[in-house]
Amino acid sequence: MTNGQKDSLFVLVKSLSKSEKRQFKLYVNRLGVNADAKFLALFNLLDKMPDYSEREILKSGIVKKQQLSNLKAHLYKQVLVSLRLNPVNQNIRIQVREQLDFATILYHKGLYRQSLKILDKAKFLAIENQEKNIAYEIVEFEKIIETQYITRSIGGRADELAVQAKELSMQNVITSRLSNLSLQLYGILLKSGYVKSDEENQRITEYFYSRLPKCKMEDLGFREKLWLYKAHLWYSFLTQDFLSCFKYASKLVDLFYENEQMIYLNPVFYLKANNYLLESLFMLKYKTQSKAVLDRLEEVIASKPFPKNDNVQSLSFLYIYANRLNMHFIEGSFKEGLSLVEDILKELKEHRDRIDEHHVMVFYYKIACMYFGAGDNRMCITYLKKIIENKNLIMREDLMCFARVLSLVAHYEAGMDYHLEVQLKSTYKFLLKMNDLHEVQKEMIKFLRNLGYIYPHELKGEFRKLHARFKELENDPYERRAFLYLDIISWLESKIENKTVGQIIQEKAKTLMR
Repeated sequence: MTNGQKDSLFVLVKSLSKSEKRQFKLYVNRLGVNADAKFLALFNLLDKMPDYSEREILKSGIVKKQQLSNLKAHLYKQVLVSLRLNPVNQNIRIQVREQLDFATILYHKGLYRQSLKILDKAKFLAIENQEKNIAYEIVEFEKIIETQYITRSIGGRADELAVQAKELSMQNVITSRLSNLSLQLYGILLKSGYVKSDEENQRITEYFYSRLPKCKMEDLGFREKLWLYKAHLWYSFLTQDFLSCFKYASKLVDLFYENEQMIYLNPVFYLKANNYLLESLFMLKYKTQSKAVLDRLEEVIASKPFPKNDNVQSLSFLYIYANRLNMHFIEGSFKEGLSLVEDILKELKEHRDRIDEHHVMVFYYKIACMYFGAGDNRMCITYLKKIIENKNLIMREDLMCFARVLSLVAHYEAGMDYHLEVQLKSTYKFLLKMNDLHEVQKEMIKFLRNLGYIYPHELKGEFRKLHARFKELENDPYERRAFLYLDIISWLESKIENKTVGQIIQEKAKTLMR
């Protein structure tokens, strides 16, 4: 038996909506000879299956084992063709590609004038919607046709196409260099994490500026600016310059609102831009602005022209709920935030084929923090265990590290400290292995390790000492990230002032007017 999650065809069939399934059957049955087609029978069988089972397919008698692979490949292709014809999936990019295909067919039939006419319209549409790669491809095709279709205007036409090709080529080169830089910086972030010293900061800064192409803002279009801001954004994230993150994320979001049609043509980039902005605002604890940005984002997503395909819906869920949780963290409204948990778990199940393991674990960590803030330490530990025991989480080592530290604190708070020494040693070894041992983590582990030697009447004094030390570290550019994962300072203040963590954060939130 093959795991349904790993069978591409099964996952594709299960992802189809009712209307998409209906259209597929209409598409297949457009000719009577296809009514009993084997691939349609296989489609119907897969549609009814709760889990993928090759044994059940062969048992049905639809196909023999030797032919199954070919039949599945054929069905996969037919489903994609059907989806391409669906009006829901028709966007400018597909329309331009379709016109290019039509022009190619006319060219091969020797109908050059008709082909050029379609190409001219397609090129205008591509340039107007910032699809410059396709536009360049169209210009190159026009040049080929012009060499075979001789007109009296060929001299002027040749110059016009040469200038267009040169301009588009230069713009595409700039975009490619900027997108490469953005991707490389993101790769560094995943592999090595944020900079942890002045040396690393200097190395990343040299890396960034040596690869940043020189260009004038007035010469850049939407697409070039998009990648320029994204490259600066990843550099800012890497160097933990949160104000710079906010600056470039704001530019990115404003770019979409200044070019509104691009929101609907590039919904994924629009969603990500808003998520970057909301993450930056969360890091800076800008409460009022966070709420305004989130409200506007939800309004746009709910609007009629905003695309509603599966990928967009999954990302919308991901970013909306992650930032709703962040709003509760800023406000300290942990108990109210727990009302989101049921919806999140339900949505994670619904979108499980389109959301990777890393994002699921981030949700578990946020949920664990929400329970911790609400005082339910046992539920906090339950969700942290899902992260700690996950053997597939490779990329987000920082998440694994902070999950273990929070688990130690939650065990202490829950009075489950009978195995604390074993956990302390295990966590310390893990942090050393991951090479992610912050001063904050060191101080926390040292404090928890010494708890057994502190008399009850001395405890508050020790909390004050640790709090003073953390206030120093809070201003360290390479340590402050630790406080974003775990607001240990508010926890210490709750112990000193005999209040809940929620009360402490709520009092701080009243001063966050931005």
